[in-house]
Amino acid sequence: MVDIILENEQDKEELTPEIEKAITDVCTAVLDSEECDFDAEISITLVDNEAIREINNEQRGIDKATDVLSFPMLEFDEDGNADGEYETDGDFIVLGDIVISMERAREQSIEYGHSFLREVAFLTAHSMLHLLGYDHVDDEEGERIMNEKQENVLTSLGITRN
Repeated sequence: MVDIILENEQDKEELTPEIEKAITDVCTAVLDSEECDFDAEISITLVDNEAIREINNEQRGIDKATDVLSFPMLEFDEDGNADGEYETDGDFIVLGDIVISMERAREQSIEYGHSFLREVAFLTAHSMLHLLGYDHVDDEEGERIMNEKQENVLTSLGITRN
């Protein structure tokens, strides 16, 4: 089971019921595809470019807007098992926080020629994999694995590039 705390802190893009459902469905599908054996809590905050720029600068020392930021609360070992201490909120393990720039998602959907819903779903899947310990920075194999997992999840939900 997944508990998603979704906060919309921007007014550049409408948070439609369809987008909200896609975010929830993607989170659940990623956890299912990874055979997650615990109930997870995920906080997702939707922001604009200026807000994500400020967070990126504050947290990573990078003074520019980005599309999505992931803040995992768990560490995983080489086998993908949660390693060490973790925070709980009742019966749920706090998996981490996701921050999505809805403004950048719109820009990228136009740039890549697919729907806004598909871009938000992709960013959600990408960030969920980061919360589960996957990484792609300076790692071609990690990037290939993440791309494959993201596409599998989106395809399973019928969220395609068309």
